Amino acid sequence: MPRNRSARLAVLGAGVPRSRPVSYSSRKASAVRRRIVAGVLVLLSIALITVYFRESAGGGLHQVQSAGATVLRPFEVAADRVSRPFRDAYGYFAGLVHAKSENNQLRREVEKLRQSQTLNVAAASENADLRKKLNFVNSPSYPRGYDYVTAPIIAQSPAAYEQQVTIAAGSSSGIRVFDPVVTGEGLVGTVVRVAHNVSLVALLTDDTTSVSSIDANTRAQGVVKAGASFDHVGKDQEVKSGDLLVTAGWKTGSLASIYPPKIPIGRVTSVGQNEVDLYKHVQVQPFVNFETLGSLVVLMKHR
Repeated sequence: MPRNRSARLAVLGAGVPRSRPVSYSSRKASAVRRRIVAGVLVLLSIALITVYFRESAGGGLHQVQSAGATVLRPFEVAADRVSRPFRDAYGYFAGLVHAKSENNQLRREVEKLRQSQTLNVAAASENADLRKKLNFVNSPSYPRGYDYVTAPIIAQSPAAYEQQVTIAAGSSSGIRVFDPVVTGEGLVGTVVRVAHNVSLVALLTDDTTSVSSIDANTRAQGVVKAGASFDHVGKDQEVKSGDLLVTAGWKTGSLASIYPPKIPIGRVTSVGQNEVDLYKHVQVQPFVNFETLGSLVVLMKHR
């Protein structure tokens, strides 16, 4: 057998020294010692605290504390200077987060207030509109023999040349074609088409609208067309700027009307005439603001 192989076998066969296992009694003794040390430290701490609070301000423990504080003061100052930028940075970012949160909360509160204000303004406008309608219903201008129904506008004509609106009331409410339509300010127009729950209203400003009218001040007669002019007023009739125009309400003759009498239309803004024309040129400003219409009153004759 080769020599090196014998050496390897000898090495492999040699016993490996192993550490002795710690006995149970040794572990128990070590645990007892740790508990004794902990108990002694606790008792010593209690004794020191008791002596510290019972001795005077010039006692030994107070002096030791003062000396320790004096020795540690430079380290405390250095630690404070090192940590201050980090504390400031943390405070800065914490302040930004808080300010952003507070800003968002304020924005939400402002939005709520704005919405509440909008609702209040809308409610006030609606109440004012209702009061005007009630004032008209209770005024001498309200025609006898008529009922009424109030309906909101739900659509407007997309064509610029058609001054028409759709209201949320129709034949189910008793509305018929040619029923007059008003607001608290005066005449709006007439119903030109009716369905079960909706109606189409041609406004006074529509090119197809003509209303037999009279000057309430001078009794001059004519026709208000498209809500802008008082036509067919003879040169011998007296009309002045500022005069009130109302519906004539005639049922017969060349100027027979579908409207009841005495409904306010508007005021005369200018009067002109020349030698060639047969009639005066009279301009009118309607009482109704057709840009801000909300809900309308349809007058229905007793049937």
